Amino acid sequence: MHFKEKFDLWINSKLIDEKTKGELLAIKDEKELEDRFYKDLEFGTGGLRGVIGAGSNRMNIYTVGKATQGFADYLKKNFGNEASVAIAYDSRNMSKEFAEAAAEILSANDIKVYLFESLRPTPMLSFTVRQLGCKGGIVITASHNPKQYNGYKVYGEDGGQVTDKAAKEILSYIEKVDTFDKIKKVDIQSALDSSKVEIIGEDVDREYYSKVKELTIRKDLVKDMAKDLKIIFTPIHGSGNVPV
Repeated sequence: MHFKEKFDLWINSKLIDEKTKGELLAIKDEKELEDRFYKDLEFGTGGLRGVIGAGSNRMNIYTVGKATQGFADYLKKNFGNEASVAIAYDSRNMSKEFAEAAAEILSANDIKVYLFESLRPTPMLSFTVRQLGCKGGIVITASHNPKQYNGYKVYGEDGGQVTDKAAKEILSYIEKVDTFDKIKKVDIQSALDSSKVEIIGEDVDREYYSKVKELTIRKDLVKDMAKDLKIIFTPIHGSGNVPV
């Protein structure tokens, strides 16, 4: 599909909000519009990653929604009613909004969601997937990329990022979501009220910290040297601020 046709679909869709349409209509540079619509944001083993903004080649609630509906279809096909997903997010722009959008779509597909109450680092998501017996996980983060970026990483039931084989299968489901009306959605409050979305936090945190402490190799040395050990740490405004 030509980029102008995709642009027109977004502008004319009743499912696209007016703020997003306004952002697109304000663009006068045709090259900018082409860059936003000449392709869909690519999904691979690292999930989605791109600049935040309106368009099919940008990170926004609609591209996140399409990916999530495809992931939901993949989970239902492979795990049926046993499907459940843990979701974590970092401190980047739109991270919380993308996490909640994913939760709304998964719950609309009758998939149980465990959503962290606030930002958490990726290793805690990996732990949570296994600890709660989830069939998948999502982390909203763009890792080391500049502040204009965000990302959407998908994890398997082993707590690791999905394999190339699984990513290709998920992509095949995402590609079938070719219109916005194929994306199922309920508002986050309704999902919480129905218990399809469960907020998690301190209980999982404690279990994670306990497991980490169990991995200490020289407990006696740590105990003896703790009072003399000085550490400087900065999360650089990131999610490491919570556990540390």
